[in-house]
Formats: sequence, C-alpha cells, structure tokens
Amino acid sequence: MSPQIEIPATYMRGGTSKGVFFTLDDLPEAARAPGPARDQLLLRLMGSPDPYEKQIDGMGGATSSTSKAVILSKSASPEHDVDYLFGQVAIDRPFVDWSGNCGNLSAAVGPFAIRAGLIDPARIPENGAVEVRIWQANIEKTIIARVPISAGRVQETGDFELDGVTFPAAEIPVAFVDPADGEGAIFPTGNRVDSLEVPGVGTLEATMINAGIPTVFINAKDIGYTGTELQAAINADAEALARFEAIRVHASIRMGLAENIESASARQHTPKVAFVAPPAGYTASSGRPVEAQQIDLLVRALSMGKLHHAMMGTAAVAIASAAAIEGTLVNLAAGGGAERESVTFGHPSGTLQVGARASLVEGRWQIDRAVMSRSARVLMEGRVFVPLEP
Repeated sequence: MSPQIEIPATYMRGGTSKGVFFTLDDLPEAARAPGPARDQLLLRLMGSPDPYEKQIDGMGGATSSTSKAVILSKSASPEHDVDYLFGQVAIDRPFVDWSGNCGNLSAAVGPFAIRAGLIDPARIPENGAVEVRIWQANIEKTIIARVPISAGRVQETGDFELDGVTFPAAEIPVAFVDPADGEGAIFPTGNRVDSLEVPGVGTLEATMINAGIPTVFINAKDIGYTGTELQAAINADAEALARFEAIRVHASIRMGLAENIESASARQHTPKVAFVAPPAGYTASSGRPVEAQQIDLLVRALSMGKLHHAMMGTAAVAIASAAAIEGTLVNLAAGGGAERESVTFGHPSGTLQVGARASLVEGRWQIDRAVMSRSARVLMEGRVFVPLEP
C-alpha cells in the first residue's frame, strides 16, 4: 500500500463559499496540467464521488458551496498579477467542472495570492489597500479585487456584514471587467426574452444571459412559486428539482453550451437556473425579516442541482447585468426602466446589492464591469493528505 501524498494547501472562505486553495507549483507534477490526474486528485481530496453525498472522507462540505478547489499561479501577462483556475467538484459523481468561475471565491483569490507571495511586496502598503489584478482562466476574464491591508498584512477582520455569513469581516470590493461571455455576446439567442420549450414542464418566458456565468432566468409565478422560498421548499422536493434540471438542460442547448441532452446533463455547473419575482416580504433562513421595501426584486438560484443557500457570486453578476438592461425578466421584476446601475435583491439568506453598467454599442449590449462586495478569510493553512499514487 502506498502512503498518502501531502500537498501544501490553504482552506479559505470567500463570500458565501469555502474552498481548498493551492499554488500550481505545489501540486504533484502530473496534476499541474489539465487532465485526468488533476481531476482525480481533486475528487479524492474532496471525498468524491460519494453515494452518501456527505463527503465524509475528504475536505468537501457536501454542498455546492463547499466542494470547490482553486489553483493559483503567477500570471505571465503583464496586465495581471495571478492566474486563477476554479474547479467545481461534483459530490456524488466522478466529475470536476471547469466550465465557469466562482464569484464568491474570487474575493479570496487576492488575499491568498498576497499570503502565498504571488504579489510583488513593493506593491503592498503598510496600511491601505492593494488592487490585485486577476486573470480568471476558466472564462478568460479580468477580475480586480481591492484587498485591505493593515500593518503590512491582509486585513481579515472588520465590520462588513454579508447575508449568508454569520460573522462580520473586512470588506473586499470585487469588480468583474467585461463579464459577458465571448465577444460581448451577452444574449446568446440575440433576445432579451425568449420562449423556452421544456418537455414535461411547458413553454416558459426566459432571459438567457452570459455575464458572470451563463444563467437562465424565469418568472417564479410561471413555475408555481412566489420567489420567497427557502431551501427546504425546493431541495426536499425531488419532482421540483427534476423540473429545474430539465429547464437547465434545455436552456443549455438553446444557449449553445451543449449539443444534446447528454452533454448538457454532464455539464452541471453551467448554466445556472434562477427564478425572479417582484419585491415581497419574507423571513430569511436566519430568522431575520426581509421587508419588501428593502429590496428591488426577489431571486432564487440553483447550483449543482440544489437551491443555493444565498447567492452565487457569478449569478449575482448575471443579476446585476440583466437588471441593467431594459426588458429582461430581471429588469421587469425590479420594476423595469433603463439606466439601472445597481439593484438590491432578496435571496434565501437575506439581501445583496450589486451594480453593473450596460451600454448598447452597434446594436449589441455590453457590460463594462459589474461590482459587488464580499469578504474572505483564511480558515486553516497546512498540508492536505490524499491517498493517491504519487
């Protein structure tokens, strides 16, 4: 029997997610390049595939928010400091999805890069903030994180509160530059609203957008919901989850992300499915009341087949982008109108404000950048042990 391999790693929270962070050079040589060796390492590291869906024998937390891995390296580009690669590790299947980004963990990339010595020390002030220029390798986009610095080190504690995270921390503004997928192809069908035919579900109005992460938005009322639902109302309903998966799969094909049902089903990380509704009061999962007048609209989103406990950061970028463009379902749920540069939406854990600026250039919509605030901190640093052949 071979001994376990040991790999330097850092366990971090970023926004409402947690993940295991590595520098590329610390990975076993075979896992430094994309392919089966890297995927198998991360699967075993997280404790997947697990038919019990608990990931007991690994670092994963048995939810889409906590079964994540990040690989960082110094960037070869003079316009960027680090290259950031994100892997969404499936829980019950032997699959690592590299097709999208994690917006929440994007907030932890800057602090980790500084801690790992990937940022020039001359750029780090004694007190203040440093802009970390991140190349998001999965989607080939630029992210700029403004990381607070205190006494020459990353400031992690503070009074910034983020719904979905119990304790306050230091605020990290994160800007997603030109977040649309491809060359400004925000709407892959060319339309702000489409009729999406889903066998067994019906024909639904849908806004399909590529910004932050490919996302399909539908109206809550069209599928029998109010938009105030919490996780238990969806995740305990197998039939509801099957309907959402059918919507996701058919939207994937319509958006050009997959050629057929089989390939769309395998690509579980993208697109995301979200449903929207006008403002209404509800009680968040923490027990805190959310009043209708506090928010512009309601949004609930699914990640890896389950309703998310808060909101994925990349989906928040999609929400901000769609809200900024008149006539999308998100924009209409928020009351409609043009020139909306920020929106506050209600999600299962509370509320979140995000901003985006949209412009119509030569008949095509584009998003210059989308901005939101998150927080991050190191939870544990050391070595992870993985029972694999070296």
